[in-house]
Amino acid sequence: MYYKLAQLTLGVMLKIVFRPWAEGAGNVPKRGPAIIASNHLSFSDHFFGPLPLRRQVIFLAKSEYFTGRGLKGLMSKAFFSALGQIPVDRGGGAASERALRTGLRVLADGHLLGIYPEGTRSPDGRMYRGKTGIARLALEGQVPVIPCAMVGTFEFMPSGQTRPNFRIRPGVRFGEPMDFSRFYGKATDRKALREVTDEVMREIMKLSGQEYVDIYAQTAKQRLAAGQAIEGPKEPDGQPQAEEEE
Repeated sequence: MYYKLAQLTLGVMLKIVFRPWAEGAGNVPKRGPAIIASNHLSFSDHFFGPLPLRRQVIFLAKSEYFTGRGLKGLMSKAFFSALGQIPVDRGGGAASERALRTGLRVLADGHLLGIYPEGTRSPDGRMYRGKTGIARLALEGQVPVIPCAMVGTFEFMPSGQTRPNFRIRPGVRFGEPMDFSRFYGKATDRKALREVTDEVMREIMKLSGQEYVDIYAQTAKQRLAAGQAIEGPKEPDGQPQAEEEE
């Protein structure tokens, strides 16, 4: 009910004020479970990604959105709760496994599950290495993956900025569903998980036109904070790293 209300109020306002555009929304199935895998450039992705879809997209949102203090924290919790977003602890280890099981329950209930495979927002507008949790969800849930590219949202409102750039029209592109049935039964195979993840990232990259760097976005943020340059392969290499992150 709250989601439909948000579509009729906030959704209409966003369309009028910012004139977002969308391509390929018809590639998202009208019913049944599926994963929408998107690049992540801005906080505004939460709004403009699902905006052209009639179905609700349930995201596994970081728990910090639900635990803030004061008026801002209360508003954040109310907003994400009203949209049906589910808080998850991104601490890794057991927390990652709990998040995975939560995502599988969303899919088992027949919903659309939204995932940002990079795990965090891009620090510079480029695309970074995807985490393999997206592959585990697709293989264990045996559902298609819809690649999704946010376009222009980094310039519209990059990380750390609270005021949007009204000169930018944010957009979203949805690709054709990806079928990974050939990998079913290999949800614990690290090489298969990496291959599936990189295949998804390539499709998102084609849709977005971003430059790709084959390191994790969180690592890139740490290097930037330390004043280091970020360089790396321009294509996913398909090889698991010593410690894959989900």
